[in-house]
Amino acid sequence: MAKKRPQTKAAGKPQLKDGEIPVVGAREPCPCGSGRRYKACHGRAAAHAVTELVQRPFDGLPGEADWVALRELVPAATVELTLKDGLPDGVPSVQLATVLPMAWPALRRDDGTVLLALQNDTSSGDLSRDLADTLGRALTAEPGSPVAAGRADADGPRLQDLLDADAAFEPVVHTGFEFWIPDAENATPEVSASLERANEAAIPTVKLAGVDAAYWCETPEKNHLRWVMLHPEEKLLDALARLHAAGLSSLGEGTRLVGSFRAHGLVVPVWDLPTGMGADECEKPAAAFAERLAGALAEPTPLTADERRARGGLTNRQVTLS
Repeated sequence: MAKKRPQTKAAGKPQLKDGEIPVVGAREPCPCGSGRRYKACHGRAAAHAVTELVQRPFDGLPGEADWVALRELVPAATVELTLKDGLPDGVPSVQLATVLPMAWPALRRDDGTVLLALQNDTSSGDLSRDLADTLGRALTAEPGSPVAAGRADADGPRLQDLLDADAAFEPVVHTGFEFWIPDAENATPEVSASLERANEAAIPTVKLAGVDAAYWCETPEKNHLRWVMLHPEEKLLDALARLHAAGLSSLGEGTRLVGSFRAHGLVVPVWDLPTGMGADECEKPAAAFAERLAGALAEPTPLTADERRARGGLTNRQVTLS
């Protein structure tokens, strides 16, 4: 006699809607009550979402290159954000921050101001959707409370749906993280300790004024210029190779184009600079390089043998951050 098939639903257990289902261990019973393990039920959709990487999550936002820089390169910075539908009652402003104390994804201060952290880990492959979800929860959080990490709905809004596409995106780079604490005297010991650790680890960074999304930074061994560029990758690498083969890729004596990062769908060329070369000394050489690059980008002829070798060298030294 054939055995009875196991029930597919837990007897007497109500079925939950997708938006109510919490994340549990892969081998645990799915909280929806189906009787299946989480990994074979609602965990399958969650795992699929994680693997679907959006290559350019900030595409369509004003200041896309600066979004990438603040996500990957800049230790301490803030940006005033403008919401498409205006600020809700009780929220005087919304600020993007590179990081927040205790690695909070977001924070609603006592005065209602919302701070959204950009450099936190996220739960899916769409950074824009994850940040939009955190922002939405921060706007309705109780004043004076941090916002915990969560899982965004697969069809939830993205930053492009929430932010005003016509508003300026103007990063303010800070020397430290004092912007965390408007009133340092009332900070908790945990937040004060987090601030001290963050300040000790912060690399001095300055945004150049004369070109877009170029950031000078100082390290103990040498200084660097890291420049996030919006040009299509293949075309940009060809142009950099042309300049490199012609001896025109440096920013002056003692400087050298050493390679590039790839981050969130954009290429970030990196130059080594002498220790004594500060951000101000980079302004004119960077502006001159931008003109040379524009000419190289417009060149329609195929790469020469020397230029192809230069391109191969640049490609071999490229590192993907995300």
